[in-house]
Amino acid sequence: IPHVLICDNMAAMLMKQGRITKAITGADRIALNGDAANKIGTYGVAVLAHHHHLPFYIAAPYSTFDAGTLTGADIPIEERKAEEVLAFHGVPSAPKGTRVYNPAFDVVPAHLIRALITERGVIEAPDSKKVKTFLAAASLKR
Repeated sequence: IPHVLICDNMAAMLMKQGRITKAITGADRIALNGDAANKIGTYGVAVLAHHHHLPFYIAAPYSTFDAGTLTGADIPIEERKAEEVLAFHGVPSAPKGTRVYNPAFDVVPAHLIRALITERGVIEAPDSKKVKTFLAAASLKR
């Protein structure tokens, strides 16, 4: 896949300029309804892609699907240590006493995902019915 690495804060400007034609990210967990949890910031990229009428894809291994998790709302979101954003190499980056909220993941709702791409197949416009059908068929492909 031809690609260019950018900082996440550039995505909106580049989408507006027409320099991005699609977005593909990974996922750490995919719920039964097609919602996908990934590193923080993924939801923002999906929303930007939607706003700019660009396709947004999730590419993840089959093992990422969690049939026991019904929706993205059921995915526990880890909160990272405050120190990760309060200092860089021991140099404070915020005033003493600053409170921090530092989630490690966010969840992209299935309606923003054009397709879920795996090594066992692709689910276009994912929803609960399509994911269940895919999981049943893909489990036979081992």
